[in-house]
Amino acid sequence: MTTRTLSIRIAVLSVVMLFFSGCAAVHTSIAKKDLDVQTKLSTSVFVDPVPPEKRKIYLEVRSAVMEFDRNAFRNELNTQIANSGNGYTFVDSPDDAQYTMSVFVRNLEKASPSAAENYLATGFQGVAAGSALAYASGGGYRQAAAGGLIGGLVSTAANAMVKDVTYLLVADIQIEERARKGVMVRTDTKVNMKVSDDGGSTQTYSEVSNRKEYRTRVVTTANKANLELDEAQPMMFEKTAYAMASFF
Repeated sequence: MTTRTLSIRIAVLSVVMLFFSGCAAVHTSIAKKDLDVQTKLSTSVFVDPVPPEKRKIYLEVRSAVMEFDRNAFRNELNTQIANSGNGYTFVDSPDDAQYTMSVFVRNLEKASPSAAENYLATGFQGVAAGSALAYASGGGYRQAAAGGLIGGLVSTAANAMVKDVTYLLVADIQIEERARKGVMVRTDTKVNMKVSDDGGSTQTYSEVSNRKEYRTRVVTTANKANLELDEAQPMMFEKTAYAMASFF
């Protein structure tokens, strides 16, 4: 096969790859043009109903994620609680509260679509289309290598322009509720600790208090083509806060 023939085949292959890569990019940009935000709970929470004068909540919000805006999240949660229609409010002192809600945000980052299910359970995808098409054209190893390289470059360029982006927010939530007068709550806890590479130890302890405890995890995802965190975060905060307000 002459060098000219090889060059023509590579040029044709490049056009084909550009076409298909462009189609994939256009499909993603159309299918993912709108922001889609979803929120799920690992466990439902049902606190006991109390009289209006006791519907007070003390809130703690902590985070290991620098990008997480705690003040914006607090404001959103305060809005959702106030709009729930159930008469609950936040107070500044835990001594004045019937409930203490502690929120720890573990993640706020780009993630694969399956990551949300994995986080709930514990309470992408590349195709070498360039190489496959070049090898099927009947050429030898060099044509396949050249076609694969060009196809890969074209696909990379198209994907760089249009990306299917998912952001993930994971929050662990603990709610403590004062039990009714005369009710004592016993909590048995077992803690496994690694002492060294050779082994570990187990601690078991019990305590009695007047507080009932609920724990759950809220996982929120935001998906859109070329999504940026600044665009995703407000709606993620709103839906996460809405889910948390439903506990009361």
